[in-house]
Amino acid sequence: MDNKQPRNNNNQPKMPKFNMNWIYALVLVFLLVSMILNGADAIGGAYSQDATFTKFKEYVNKGYANNVVVNTDEKKLKMFVKPANMRDVFAMDAKKLGKDPYVSVNVGSVDELEKYLTAVQHTGKIKDFAYERTPKNYLFEIFGSIFPFLLLVGVWFLLMRSLGGGGAGGGAGVFSVGKSKAKMHDKGNEIGVTFKDVAGQQGAKQEVQEIVEFLKSPQKYTDLGGKIPKGALLVGPPGTGKTLLAKAVAGEAGVPFFSMSGSDFVEMFVGVGASRVRDLFAQAKEKSPCIIFIDEIDAVGRARSKNPSMGGNDERENTLNALLTEMDGFGTNSGVIILAATNRADMLDSALLRAGRFDRQINVDLPDLPERKEIFQVHLRPIKLDDSVDIDFLSRQTPGFSGADIANVCNEAALIAARHNRTAVGKQDFLDAVDRIIGGLEKKTKVMTAAEKRTIALHEAGHATVSWFCEHANPLVKVSIVPRGRALGAAWYLPEERQITTKEQMLDEMCALMGGRAAEELFTGHISTGAMNDLERATKSSYGMIAYAGMSDRLPNISYYNNQEYQFQKPYSETTAKIIDDEVMKMVNEQYDRAKQILREHSKGHNELADLLISREVIFAEDVEKIFGKRPWVSRSEEIIEDNTPKLEDMPEEVRQAEAEHQRRLLEESEA
Repeated sequence: MDNKQPRNNNNQPKMPKFNMNWIYALVLVFLLVSMILNGADAIGGAYSQDATFTKFKEYVNKGYANNVVVNTDEKKLKMFVKPANMRDVFAMDAKKLGKDPYVSVNVGSVDELEKYLTAVQHTGKIKDFAYERTPKNYLFEIFGSIFPFLLLVGVWFLLMRSLGGGGAGGGAGVFSVGKSKAKMHDKGNEIGVTFKDVAGQQGAKQEVQEIVEFLKSPQKYTDLGGKIPKGALLVGPPGTGKTLLAKAVAGEAGVPFFSMSGSDFVEMFVGVGASRVRDLFAQAKEKSPCIIFIDEIDAVGRARSKNPSMGGNDERENTLNALLTEMDGFGTNSGVIILAATNRADMLDSALLRAGRFDRQINVDLPDLPERKEIFQVHLRPIKLDDSVDIDFLSRQTPGFSGADIANVCNEAALIAARHNRTAVGKQDFLDAVDRIIGGLEKKTKVMTAAEKRTIALHEAGHATVSWFCEHANPLVKVSIVPRGRALGAAWYLPEERQITTKEQMLDEMCALMGGRAAEELFTGHISTGAMNDLERATKSSYGMIAYAGMSDRLPNISYYNNQEYQFQKPYSETTAKIIDDEVMKMVNEQYDRAKQILREHSKGHNELADLLISREVIFAEDVEKIFGKRPWVSRSEEIIEDNTPKLEDMPEEVRQAEAEHQRRLLEESEA
């Protein structure tokens, strides 16, 4: 008995899948072949030669014609030649002409031709003449009649496919234009991001982790009478990790996750945005419990009717109304949580932010010092580092940097190290990367005259000198007169991370800003356009202090700040506006005079600092300390970086060699 097991189906040859396109192609080929065969002359037919009607009469009069066939449809005749006269007509041997060669002649009037043929037939010059009609090709006629209709249908079909554009659910036609474009992940771990990949933002992570707990064990909360929150809004500056947090929620929750951008609701057709909102929530309810994430929700959630006179976008308002209804209307969205992200929360509609829709707003702020250290540790994992890299020092060198900025610093440092053919990324590479991101690319080839270079050195030395003797000014890190971006020189500071700022601190910073212009006026006798950025910052700071923070002597404790969008009227009178302008002028000029006074008192040290800048182009805080001595006031940040200030002897060998070469070149130029 044969006990062999049946063969595995995988070993059998796979047959091609049935496709209707093959049927359509075969029918089309059959029609084309039929039309060609019916409309063409048979291969190997009789030889023919064209002639004029006069020549035809000549052949008839000479007795060459055997018989004539007239085609009344095409108004042509065929004159068949007698075998004895074929060489006279065709100038060829009869064997080469085939069977029944003829002469083809176009005629004008069939009636006149009939009279002529009747007459020559009576004379015996032709045996006979007959009539024929062209056989009709019905396939050609049918195809010609329906081809325009088929062409219109094809164009309409292609147009609708392009407009439908691959909506959700696989539909690519016009009827899927109202479908949601949200990308669904059945399992959140497909994204591959968890809370371990999110460094810093401890408060924001705690909030979103609670949402994950709601989804994993809702009964724990509902047993106590609590309700699962409807939504959470992630608010913060660009690059702080709002989208990354949403991905981490998807990776941790293990529930279906719908992600889309606010701009995906916007379409050229009226009503499409609202339709996509309804379709999105319909899909989410089927997959409940699940999460919907809408990135950049301000694209559809902007406040309604703030300025009707400027013209409104009814389509956007309809989309917002549909979103409001779906989030908290008569329908229920049990188990559906909406996460949204924006960096412009002040532009969102107040109805969207009320409790019951977005129950909680999670602030994702710029990272502080410990959080920046955690972010550096995440982004430094794939980078080869040498022993000179100090993560604590890098964290202190990047105040105000977002997570995206820190990632950019790490990548830029690796590129700089590779550009110099190093085997590992060092501390100086990171410092160069920070300088590159803050100030721009170095332009050492920019041509400057000696007078311009000295003016720039005096300007930057003025900033350094004034900030050194202002108690609340930010600690100096280094000063450079190497052009970067649009700036001809720059001074790097290490700002303190304050939660609140006093009036004295703001005045000291303003005085340090005015130090560059004051140094130009005192030591060159003229002023230049190099202080435009300093003046802009000082003016904006003074207006903020007086009109917003209430730090004016004549307008104390008054704030005219208004965060309402499209506000085209001032909340104060012209008299008050004049007082504000006078107070701004007074405040800026007082700090300018104060900066000049500091520079007069330390003019010798300032000139030494400017000369050192001209010779070395870049100086550090230790160089300023050698000239002026220790700062009278040591801030907390300065104490932290005191032992970590970059020194030339601590830099890599190639940097020291480059600096030595630079000093040698300067010496040769001075001797020349």
